[in-house]
Amino acid sequence: MSLVPSLVRHVLLLAALGGGVAGVASAQAARAPRAQLWIDLSTGGGMAGMPEMELGAAGGLMGMLGSSAPAGMGGPPHYGMARGAAVMPPRIVDIALHNSLRPGVEARQAIPPGMRMGDSLPLLPPRAEPRAPSEPGDMPEEYTRQPPRGRLLIYWGCGPEVRAGQPRVIDLAQAGAAQLAQAFAGRVVPERGARVGPGHVLYPNERSQAAVPRGSSLVGEHQVLGEGVPASMKFTLGSAQDLMPPIELSPSGGVQDSIATQWRAVPHARAYYLHAMASAGDDMILWSSAETPDTGMGLFDYLPNATIERWVRERVLLGADVTQCAIPRGIFAAGGSDATPMLRMMAFGGESHIVHPPRPADPKARWEPEWAVRVRVKAHTMAMLGDSGAAMRGARPGGGASAGATGQGAEPRPDDGSPAQILLNPGNLLRGIFGR
Repeated sequence: MSLVPSLVRHVLLLAALGGGVAGVASAQAARAPRAQLWIDLSTGGGMAGMPEMELGAAGGLMGMLGSSAPAGMGGPPHYGMARGAAVMPPRIVDIALHNSLRPGVEARQAIPPGMRMGDSLPLLPPRAEPRAPSEPGDMPEEYTRQPPRGRLLIYWGCGPEVRAGQPRVIDLAQAGAAQLAQAFAGRVVPERGARVGPGHVLYPNERSQAAVPRGSSLVGEHQVLGEGVPASMKFTLGSAQDLMPPIELSPSGGVQDSIATQWRAVPHARAYYLHAMASAGDDMILWSSAETPDTGMGLFDYLPNATIERWVRERVLLGADVTQCAIPRGIFAAGGSDATPMLRMMAFGGESHIVHPPRPADPKARWEPEWAVRVRVKAHTMAMLGDSGAAMRGARPGGGASAGATGQGAEPRPDDGSPAQILLNPGNLLRGIFGR
């Protein structure tokens, strides 16, 4: 049996299911499902304008970068990667199952042929108690070892010119720890994914760490099989619950100018969000497409459907019909002609809930669901802006203009501040103000 008291587990599952069960909890008696499956899907795609880099090529580049290679780059896929915004791998499928009848017992998920990953995926218990994942917007520990210096200059909103009242300035040397934490997180929502522990079984795992192939699709019939898993745990995923296509983003313009960004509408995207940052001496310059003046680093994560809808109304997120946004003129110019602002973009696909059996029409009838599935989807990409970014987009990975910049066959130096380094490890932009 689970170590979590049944009442607490019941409340947590109702909260996690959102509209699937919790929406009727007050009007209809409901028992927590015996089995809960969480599926998180994330599409990356690397740097805008460059061909997709396979895991093998990325691994070679990570080897050259040595200790500067960020976590999740070049290593095998592992559970928990979907919540991040890493360049590699370009497609991530995270699966977690909690079966209250046989918690922590190995299972498997039968998958449709379109996934191109065999007949099924193994679901295995974690080898050790997982560390608490970092939240989007958290400051890396290495940046908190020295007192910060410099300022945060925060700009916001789409448009060719800087608006009145901008930037918002935060003096890092004068800010306290609580102010810094709030500044870097900004607007966030509580994480609603699986609280993974020994009672869960996961994919990817040490038995199956294959990259999700290009063209893979989850559309079709799925079934979870294993000891104690309800025999009825079969479900169908549609196109809205599939891996999203990569974002096709096209930025243009130098750092002295208003930088134009445009993109193709992403199928099933509910909203978009753009965020750019660059350093200028000890200062860090941040911009977001939101109409609200915070750092915006907490939005690179999954969002509930109701939150997406509310934040589109409040103009925190761009609507699904928006396909362009201008970055105000010259906000990154203080970094000089060699400035390489980094732009990140999110396409939020929302979440879906499948519960069996469905809720009874009679609100007085007791509801005893056997199982529930929650699927979340998102896509993200990044791009280097300005002249250096344009040069990278015109180069082939591992050669061409990128290789010529440092000499044929030269290895990139760790933390050299080059566009390649910033692309692979965006946190390098913080080093100037938080020390090394």
